Amino acid sequence: MNVFRILGDVSHLLAIIILLLKIVKSKSCAGISGKSQILFALVFTTRYLDLFTTFISVYNTVMKVIFLICAYITVYMIYVKFPKTFDSENDSFRLEFLLVPVTGLSFLENHSFTPLEILWTFSIYLESVAILPQLFMISKTGEAETITTHYLFFLGLYRALYIANWVWRYYTENFYDQIAVVSGVVQTIFYCDFFYLYVTKVLKGKKLSLPMPV
Repeated sequence: MNVFRILGDVSHLLAIIILLLKIVKSKSCAGISGKSQILFALVFTTRYLDLFTTFISVYNTVMKVIFLICAYITVYMIYVKFPKTFDSENDSFRLEFLLVPVTGLSFLENHSFTPLEILWTFSIYLESVAILPQLFMISKTGEAETITTHYLFFLGLYRALYIANWVWRYYTENFYDQIAVVSGVVQTIFYCDFFYLYVTKVLKGKKLSLPMPV
């Protein structure tokens, strides 16, 4: 395991912790896309089914369990604990536009045509687009709370670090997973505009705001 993988995992975990702390401290889910969180919970569920079949390391197992638990806690907070604070009107992205093509692609492009492999591939493809409902929600409201932008930044940083991880593994282990790399690049591209706004506005103490759609 290399430093990029570890830093990526830390960044991912930090993003989730920031989101949960925001919800717990404010007792509000304002500005958070419940649909994106459902997709992330689905990503972890379909990816970590190997918890029941394969043991890689204590670190690997612990991180998978933490991500699964945190994902479902977040969904619970949004839809059960604080549902009145959830902005369902602006969280209106239609999930079938993501789930249908991702499901089809996972059957067409995978490493082997087995249930676990197809579900793993599905999770990789879905993760690359799972943030779109959140970005769509921000585009509709025209702004995002600072704490939400921190969450998105670390989530995007995690993906960028994982690309560095794949590059490192290619040069040191001659290992290359086309599905994971291409999906990771696609996901990182979705964050590019946000990274620019984060650096030019949020880090300078300004609120992240976007032109309201006409």
